[in-house]
Amino acid sequence: MTDHDTTVAELRKRMAAFVQERDWEQFHDPKNLAASIAIEAAELMEHFQWVPSERSGAVRDDPVALGEVAEELADVFAYALSFANALDIDVTGALFAKLEKNAAKYPADSYYGRYE
Repeated sequence: MTDHDTTVAELRKRMAAFVQERDWEQFHDPKNLAASIAIEAAELMEHFQWVPSERSGAVRDDPVALGEVAEELADVFAYALSFANALDIDVTGALFAKLEKNAAKYPADSYYGRYE
């Protein structure tokens, strides 16, 4: 399975089945899932702690490090999908709405190449 042939709905369904098979719904309330997202994001950040920004992309050239980073990203995403399932949030709708909001807030012609 790849990004090119899998829908968000399929990912959510697969995550829900994984959780259900283990009877973890009892633990997957919004508060616990939000905390888990933050914890896993911190674990992802650990791979880049103390690495200068200009060298952070070098992880692409190290298959072991890239695998570890991909695993942490998968953990973040798995909890994010479970969070969406717990609150019945349409991930695609939420993302598109946020992109639209940010496009209005940060018009490309005014913010091109700038972050402030």
